[in-house]
Amino acid sequence: MIPHRSRLTPDEAWQQMLDGNRRFVAGSPAHPNQDVGKRNELAEGQAPMATLFGCSDSRLAAEIIFDKGLGDLFVVRNAGQVLGESIVASLEYAVEILGVPLIVVLAHDECGAVRAAIDGTAIDAAPLPPHIWKLIAPIVPAARKVLAAAGGSRPEDIDAELVGREHLRNTVGDVLQSSELISAAVAEGRLGIVGANYRLTEGTAVPIVSVGLADDAALATPAS
Repeated sequence: MIPHRSRLTPDEAWQQMLDGNRRFVAGSPAHPNQDVGKRNELAEGQAPMATLFGCSDSRLAAEIIFDKGLGDLFVVRNAGQVLGESIVASLEYAVEILGVPLIVVLAHDECGAVRAAIDGTAIDAAPLPPHIWKLIAPIVPAARKVLAAAGGSRPEDIDAELVGREHLRNTVGDVLQSSELISAAVAEGRLGIVGANYRLTEGTAVPIVSVGLADDAALATPAS
């Protein structure tokens, strides 16, 4: 039997994520759902409140920065939060099978994958190992767009945070375009998507773009 979780709206799920991040930033986490009883309960199944698709960076431990516990988040990660077939399949599983009302796409500042994509736009860029290049190649269009807007600046002078935010917006759009199942769930009002940027020093997850949330406050900065 799958543990029961009262159905949340996309806005309610995002508010719970914001509340957890505020506790983390303030240094007063509640550490919910990390006890033996919860562990035993979850052995029978899962009913997460949200899916987090984020970068694999070691500094982005999802359950810690959003003050969640076992069974709360269905987490999918790779370097640079780059969309791919296995990522889309995992997100669809979370939406259709697990019934999550929210997908959070989480980027962060000082991202190595973003920096590598920026450096890769240079004419004399050193070649990367093929698998790494294949992974970061989807970030390159965001780097080129920011580079073009900067009017001839060199890649090393480009603000990586601007590129990261552009890539984040592109990723949210790509999720919707890549999955009819996910786009239909958004259209039906049972799923929201928030693209947020995590600030390493502050610990805040700052929303940049949202789709399918009714409350404009979804884009309020979570810092207290």
